[in-house]
Amino acid sequence: MKVIRKYTNTMVTTKKIIVLGAGGFIGSHLVKRLKGEGFWVKGVDLKYPEFEKTAADEFIIGDLCNPKFCEEQLNFSYDEVYQTAADMGGAEYVFTGNHDADVMRNSSLINLQVVEYCRLAGVKKVFFPSSACVYPEYNQMDPKNPKCSEDSVYPADPDSDYGWEKIFAERLYLSYMRNYGLDVRIARFHNVFGPYGTWKGGREKAPAAICRKVAQAKEGGYIEIIGDGEQTRSFLYIEDCLEGVRRLMEAKNFHGPVNIGSEEMVSIKQLARMVIDISGKKLRIKHIKGPQGVRGRNSDNRLIRKKLGWEPKMKLMDGLKETYKWIKQQVNKEN
Repeated sequence: MKVIRKYTNTMVTTKKIIVLGAGGFIGSHLVKRLKGEGFWVKGVDLKYPEFEKTAADEFIIGDLCNPKFCEEQLNFSYDEVYQTAADMGGAEYVFTGNHDADVMRNSSLINLQVVEYCRLAGVKKVFFPSSACVYPEYNQMDPKNPKCSEDSVYPADPDSDYGWEKIFAERLYLSYMRNYGLDVRIARFHNVFGPYGTWKGGREKAPAAICRKVAQAKEGGYIEIIGDGEQTRSFLYIEDCLEGVRRLMEAKNFHGPVNIGSEEMVSIKQLARMVIDISGKKLRIKHIKGPQGVRGRNSDNRLIRKKLGWEPKMKLMDGLKETYKWIKQQVNKEN
């Protein structure tokens, strides 16, 4: 029979929270946010945060795809579980098709085990970050007028297996809420960015990749961007992301899924020009072939405004300034 661990009396004065994927970009920032609110936080991941020391009270290294390890970490009735662990990356990782099997297998294994062990342990509340990649490709063909309202996800037709896995995971967590009463909260993130994230190696997102290219470019040179640059996106600064997550977790009788993203839509070419302007360099843009994803995507914030009375505040330019400053420092360290 499964035995649930209980902490001693010295550790019951505040919420006990576990962040899975705490070595990643969003997970490591989330740990800092939760510690800043005064909670006791445990982090779990394959690795420690790459760019700064973890703020977690306890950090365990291990593979959540391993059932025994996953069970050991969730063998306690935590007040809150944040399940940010996933196999993912930017367009050059997700949209080439070369990593589909790993993405589907690894992320599905983690979520199947996490939700079951949360149920068995009597976890009080679980957060699952889904993605804007769940939205149908047929609603995102026009770069100037994408449709990404929460109710538009079906009939399902995402443009990547990453999106299909997220749809499956959403339904998995919601089924546990219906059948077992697990208190689940689901957000659909739209391109989260900021300092202390992956900025090279193929898994970085567009803002980090462009910041790196601009920081590395010589005055009068050029940077490469994939496609014609007319594809559109919105980008969510990490601090706004965390604020949205915490508001969702504290909401009464609202579980999502809900978009957490910015409505400040720009083309990739505009994004590149913004970073170039921040750098103060004179650079040209060279267009190259490569995986682009959908032609247009933008967060629809009507539901989050209605249910939480809030939406992201950070202007894209302000977030890019902070991100470029940090990535430029990383580039300079390598030179």
